[in-house]
Formats: sequence, structure tokens, C-alpha cells
Amino acid sequence: MRSTAIVIPLAVSLTGCAGMMQPATTDNTAAAELRNAGGQTVGTATFTEVSGGVRIVLEARGLPPGAKGVHIHETGTCDPPGFTTAGGHFNPEGKQHGALNPQGSHGGDLPNITIGPNGSGRLETMTTLVTLSQGPRSILGDPARALVVHAAPDDFRTDPTGNSGARVACGVIVKAPAPPTAKPAGY
Repeated sequence: MRSTAIVIPLAVSLTGCAGMMQPATTDNTAAAELRNAGGQTVGTATFTEVSGGVRIVLEARGLPPGAKGVHIHETGTCDPPGFTTAGGHFNPEGKQHGALNPQGSHGGDLPNITIGPNGSGRLETMTTLVTLSQGPRSILGDPARALVVHAAPDDFRTDPTGNSGARVACGVIVKAPAPPTAKPAGY
């Protein structure tokens, strides 16, 4: 009997706490769905503003194997087949291209992603060169920006593109939708 008396108040107490939980905020989150020239989805990317920068996670599938350049481009338009409507690399500071370039790097310069023999790959990186907040380094808003995967690896030096070749996938970066809010039990 004694254990029942303890368990029931504890269960009631925990149920009451569920109503006090705040929904997750999406003010610091963005996403992009990458498509190839044929319109098939070949990847998703999430962008999360955290202390110290923006965390980017790109999950790719259905791409040719090998190292590929990845960049944030200045315009959030991804018209196939060449995705040239995405413009050049996002470069709010007016720098040259590449982490190895003494006058670099663009805000949109990111590490390469390696696609395995099965056509999939993952890139997880942090950058301090962009933000999801308002301002000139923002990758959200007007105009929108795009995430582009290239056919070849970036050499991190050659201005303006890093010799990364043709654009093989593109996705518009948009503010992540708010998660549905759950009502506490009993409401």
C-alpha cells in the first residue's frame, strides 16, 4: 500500500509538469531540401544557430561517389538543370574564395562532402561566417539563399569557385516550420 501512495502522487505531479513545458522554438533553425536536375530529392540540410556559430548538417543520397564542394549561394532560386539561378557564393564581406586563400573566405564556403559508393554521404560542420539572425550575414529572409552541391571537390583556394565544377544539387534555405504544439492531457 505504501508504494501505491507514493506512485500515484508522483504520477499526478509529472502529469501536471507536462503542461508547463514550452514548445521548442524554431527562431534559430532553417532547412533546405536539395534536388538534382531531374527534380528528385537527393538531400536535406538543417541549419541551427548555436552559441559560437551556425551548425550545418547535410544528409545526401543518390549522388555520384566522390568528394563534392558544398556552398551557400547568394540567391534562393534553384532552376534546373544547371542551377545557375542560385548566383555566386554568398559573400557578404566581399572576400575571395576559400579557407586556404589569404584573402578568403566567402561566407558561403563550406567543407567538402564525401559521397560513398552507395551514393550517400553526411557533412556536419560549424561556421561563424553566416547567421540565421537578421543582418548582412543572414542566410534567411529577402533574398533567400541556396545550398548547392557541386560535381567536384572544392580546392579551398581558387577564386571564385574553388574549381568545384558543375552544380549537381540545389535547395532553397528556408526558416524551419514550427513544430506542432501538443496540449497537456486532460485539456
